[in-house]
Amino acid sequence: MATRWGICSAGKVSHDFNVALKTLPPEDHQVVAVAARKLEDAQEFAKKHSIPQAYGSYEELATDPNIDVVYIGVIHSYHLSTCLLFMNSKKNVLCEKPLAMNTKEVKEILASAKKNNVFLMEAVWSRFFPASVEIRQLLAQGEVGEVKVVRSEFGLPSKHTLRATEKELGGGALLRIGIYCLQFIIMVFNGEKPECIQATGCLETGVDETLVVTLKFSKNRMGVFICSLGAQLPNDAVIVGTKGTIKVGHHTRAARPNTASNITRTFACSSN
Repeated sequence: MATRWGICSAGKVSHDFNVALKTLPPEDHQVVAVAARKLEDAQEFAKKHSIPQAYGSYEELATDPNIDVVYIGVIHSYHLSTCLLFMNSKKNVLCEKPLAMNTKEVKEILASAKKNNVFLMEAVWSRFFPASVEIRQLLAQGEVGEVKVVRSEFGLPSKHTLRATEKELGGGALLRIGIYCLQFIIMVFNGEKPECIQATGCLETGVDETLVVTLKFSKNRMGVFICSLGAQLPNDAVIVGTKGTIKVGHHTRAARPNTASNITRTFACSSN
């Protein structure tokens, strides 16, 4: 039986998610309803994507008994309220990144998921890129030895976008794009929590335009990332270990076919 999806928000991000979901077999996944703050927006989205049901409020979607899981594609500042709405209605949730605006909100969302015994996941799609799968395999096999340093960057000029620059809308480089760099480093270190975090940045309109973050992990292992809304960066990543190096070109968009070729491996030669 197919998993029945509800879509919360009829914006561009929800459009992209729906298009991606349609690449999977219909016997496994089906979008059965969409909700927006305006009924006409939901109806237009439903017509475009051949979705049978459209709602003019998120509350109607939350009470639909035919929904197994809800994808939340609203702007960052509404993630908390919509997550709580659907989880309190016993709906499983896939919430677009970042999960919330701050630590307090994240804790509240996690507590609600546990209380209601529902599935909750942050939609960090880059974890499922072919390149990410190969990187995890290489690290598990010990191909580069002990990882000592990880560097990641993502720079995309987008100061012209209101959502990117307004604090109340969850703007700023870290929340908008820095999560890609951060999750890459955490993935490489297998989910380990850093012992120390230092950050410096340039503030514009109350949010960070450019940010540099250093994370120190146990055994003197380091992670460094830079993200920027004001500059186009190479958007590469490097993993340096005691036996070799893995270089990933354009790690933030390595979702295209045959993207494993974006990985360059350099291994140290034996002295024997």
